[in-house]
Amino acid sequence: MAGLIEPSPEAYSALATLIPVGGMAGLFRDALPDPPAGWEIVQRDTMRQMHCAKLVPAPNSRIERLGPVDVPAMVELVQLTDPGPFGPRTIEFGDYYGIRDGGRLVAMAGERIHPGPYAEVSAVCTHPDYRGRGYAAALVSAVSAGMVARGDRPMLHVRFDNPAAHVYEQVGFTTERILELLIVRRL
Repeated sequence: MAGLIEPSPEAYSALATLIPVGGMAGLFRDALPDPPAGWEIVQRDTMRQMHCAKLVPAPNSRIERLGPVDVPAMVELVQLTDPGPFGPRTIEFGDYYGIRDGGRLVAMAGERIHPGPYAEVSAVCTHPDYRGRGYAAALVSAVSAGMVARGDRPMLHVRFDNPAAHVYEQVGFTTERILELLIVRRL
């Protein structure tokens, strides 16, 4: 993730001092023009930025905290479900929780960035064979409860056309604004 005061060629030049050739940056803004020469668009999506004003509990006794030993299973689940950016070290950003079936990780959620008073719910994903069981709602609720307990305000980003937005609404999230996500690669 990166931030630009304005998406000008000068701002991209400054960003280039931080991003190596081949490296990528994700930018959020109300609207983003195409990047200048020296950058290519990897992905462009319209996103909902959702905030949780009042958390609605969705308990599940099968939720467990995940740790470094779980990273291979987490990465495998992310590759299957594509919830957004997640790498082997993403777990270092905050707490992650999961639900298993017979030892197999079938759903997870956690936290990533902490801008100001907010904390971002991240990597919400459920194996396709386990959808519709309330796992995502329970995990988002558990992750958000931890954030609220330490004084943070939970937020998340979801693709505008993703039907999972209704799951987040069930646990107290509302759409605060619509943003564009632009992921760029430095050439």
